[in-house]
Parts: sequence; C-alpha cells; structure tokens
Amino acid sequence: MAIDINMKDFGKRVKRINKRQRKLANGYVTSINHDGLIIAKVRRSGPRFPWKGIALCFVAFFAFKGFLLSQLGEATYNTRVASLQAGTAIEKIGAYGMSADPVTQWVASQINTVLR
Repeated sequence: MAIDINMKDFGKRVKRINKRQRKLANGYVTSINHDGLIIAKVRRSGPRFPWKGIALCFVAFFAFKGFLLSQLGEATYNTRVASLQAGTAIEKIGAYGMSADPVTQWVASQINTVLR
C-alpha cells in the first residue's frame, strides 16, 4: 500500500502545527504585522544576559568620569588619580578605571561646551 505524497505533506504540517502549539502553551507575545495580521510569537524562557543594563552602566560610568574631569579640571583630576595609584591594590585598580582616557576627555569636552 503506497502512501500518497499529499498525505505525507499533510502529516508534516500537522506535526509542525502541534509542535508550535505546545511551545505557545508555555507563553507567547502577540504583535501586529504591517498588514494588520496578529501574530503570536513564542516567549523566550530561561535567563538572559542583561546587555542593556551593562551598556547603561558603562555609559553612566563614562558620563560620571567626564563630569568629574570637566568640573575638577585636568590637573586636579590627574593629581587625584595619581594619589589613588600610590595606595593599596584596590585603590590602584580604581585609579586604572578612573584614568582619563579619550572617551572621558571627549565627554568632558562635550559637558564643557554645554555648561559654559
């Protein structure tokens, strides 16, 4: 007894639909397509890495460093970083992080143009 090719395709479609339905049972998010069609997408499960939060921390850190450099002046800022460099191991790590790099100097110049 030969199986019809259309029957095979139908069986594959049913398996695919059942698999998607099982995934959607765990949670889904709906969105509206450009033509108005409502589409259900499977909600991702499991822990995700907080890329946005880490990027925001870096932006805030460089903004803080730029603000300090802008307000203290380059000479005073470098003197304070040098005093950190002469301290304990933790202070040396802090001095490395707080050193005036090109990004910090650019942020400080942008802050100076806005504030003055």
